[in-house]
Amino acid sequence: MLQLLLGILLFFGMHSASIVALPVRERMVAKNEMAWKGLYALASLVGIVLMVRGYAELRATPTVLYVTPYWLRHVAALLLLPVFIFFIAPYFPGRIKKALKHPQLVAVKLWAFAHLLVNGMLADVLLFGSFLVWAVVDRISLKNRAQRPLPGAPESGVNDVIIVVVGLGLYAVFAFWAHEWLFGVRPFVAT
Repeated sequence: MLQLLLGILLFFGMHSASIVALPVRERMVAKNEMAWKGLYALASLVGIVLMVRGYAELRATPTVLYVTPYWLRHVAALLLLPVFIFFIAPYFPGRIKKALKHPQLVAVKLWAFAHLLVNGMLADVLLFGSFLVWAVVDRISLKNRAQRPLPGAPESGVNDVIIVVVGLGLYAVFAFWAHEWLFGVRPFVAT
């Protein structure tokens, strides 16, 4: 469990710099933006590795906190349907990005909540719960700070069509192949 907790602290610590220490972050970026980006990337990568390893380790000795009814798997699948669409929306600005304001955070919240609906082990609650809490806190903090510009395509209504098609394609690939390949879990198999 220690690896998972360290990974969560490291990953979300870096991802929370703008939330809890914006002036410090801005000073570091002004001093040497590439060094900040390198530190951010390295800390995030180490955090992800620790989370993945710690999650796998903790799942090997499961502690069940809750069990949900089988039908919630269908609800989770529906909640996950727009996740890839929303996740790529900031890079292809259109009506979806304008309506959601921060579509990646919406994607993270949906993804985390859907997984919490169907996964009730301690490892799941720690991992997905951390993502959900962070996304909610980050969205609240964005009301008090300016959003940094993102690289991406010029704003267009066509972008919405592109992200819906690409997002649904990614959902299909992930749900029917990549999820099992990466995590050993087949989302659409009756148990």
